[in-house]
Amino acid sequence: MSQTLTPRPAATVLAVRDGSEGFEVLMLRRNLKSDFVGGAYVFPGGALDENDADSQLQCRTFGLDERAASKILGVDSGGLAYYVAVLRELFEEAGLLIACRAQGKIADLSDAPSVARLAAQRRGLNHGEVNLAEILEREELLLDLRGLAYLAHWVTPVGPPRRYDTRFFVALAPSDQTAVHDAGETIEDTWLRPTDALAAHEHGDFDMIFPTIRTLRTIEHLASAHDVLNYASCLVSVPRTEPRIVMRGDKPIILLPGDEGYND
Repeated sequence: MSQTLTPRPAATVLAVRDGSEGFEVLMLRRNLKSDFVGGAYVFPGGALDENDADSQLQCRTFGLDERAASKILGVDSGGLAYYVAVLRELFEEAGLLIACRAQGKIADLSDAPSVARLAAQRRGLNHGEVNLAEILEREELLLDLRGLAYLAHWVTPVGPPRRYDTRFFVALAPSDQTAVHDAGETIEDTWLRPTDALAAHEHGDFDMIFPTIRTLRTIEHLASAHDVLNYASCLVSVPRTEPRIVMRGDKPIILLPGDEGYND
């Protein structure tokens, strides 16, 4: 009998902005050669690493402490690492750094020297030449956690070769920065309305995995980026959702808690 894999803690973020016809979400296409959902369009994110819980990095955060973060996520400890991880991944994969100055002062990172420095810092981070705490210290920045809202909690079902226990967040994309995919783990970046992403998926033109689809459906009715953030901020609780994959004849079916046959 094969051993059931324990899901790795992970975090992902829906970076949202307002467009001319409604709000848009940043989506990245994973490298076609990736051994996990290669070619699929996903939100920026990934597994937590040990540095996300490092005190040196967590000291360079603003707006939320360990106790408050853990309470929001419903964990005994370690909640702050998810918030740190999701902003680290957003910077690594998309080049967007949600940060502020001391005492929460807004940081303007739109001037040419700042853009060039942050692009160089990002390359160094992705090549393992520098860590995020060092970048923040050099730039005199703090990760700004005030604008992150907890939206969803998905766990990869038993069966796939990799499993993740993923917390989904929402954040307003910095208006003074431009998202650019990393050309490594991801090969394309695009902003689009949830309704357009879902329609393209229905036509077979936009590959997405089940949690991505369901998450987009929960927010597609909203009118603006701030509405998405407010929606997530007002959630009283966020349920843990772990789908099950069952075979109906020769066809795999995804069941959610509450579906008939889920507990069989």
